[in-house]
Amino acid sequence: MLYGVTLSSADGSKVSDATLMEVLLRNDFKLLINSTAYSVSPPVKDKLSSEHATEMEDVKSLIHRLFVALHLEDHQIRKERELLQKLDHLKEQLMPLEQMKAKIMDSADAKTSRLLWVGLALMSTQGGALAWLTWWVYSWDIMEPVTYFITYGSAMAFYAYFVLTKQVSPPPGSVWSIVKKN
Repeated sequence: MLYGVTLSSADGSKVSDATLMEVLLRNDFKLLINSTAYSVSPPVKDKLSSEHATEMEDVKSLIHRLFVALHLEDHQIRKERELLQKLDHLKEQLMPLEQMKAKIMDSADAKTSRLLWVGLALMSTQGGALAWLTWWVYSWDIMEPVTYFITYGSAMAFYAYFVLTKQVSPPPGSVWSIVKKN
């Protein structure tokens, strides 16, 4: 039956439990098992030649490459599964946002279409009113300055829009996106 084991160096000082075996085997030591002392003399470890050390490094490298080659596919399969799970989770999170985006885009397209039709109606009304005033109520001599100031006022309004929004009028993506779709 084993009651206790202690280690001490050759001079009698106790060896810590955390001492590595490689460090312990560098020098002689005493082993005390159940009050029986044993003197241990490990064999002398020869220094490796540089050629032998290079061969050992080559063997270690070969073993590492073999290990990677044998286990790489398993690692890649595990990683692929993890990434696919993350992708599915992200798609689930993204689905409501995509639906909300689709609703917003539909609403924006409908509003843009309405504005385009209202603009067309207003321009047609303005053209009809100017034609009526030019040919039936007044003459061209009276209406020419009026049309000039209407044109100049429109140019000032579009320039003011540009100054305030820093976007070319009409705003890109609204008018031209509907025209291109149709």
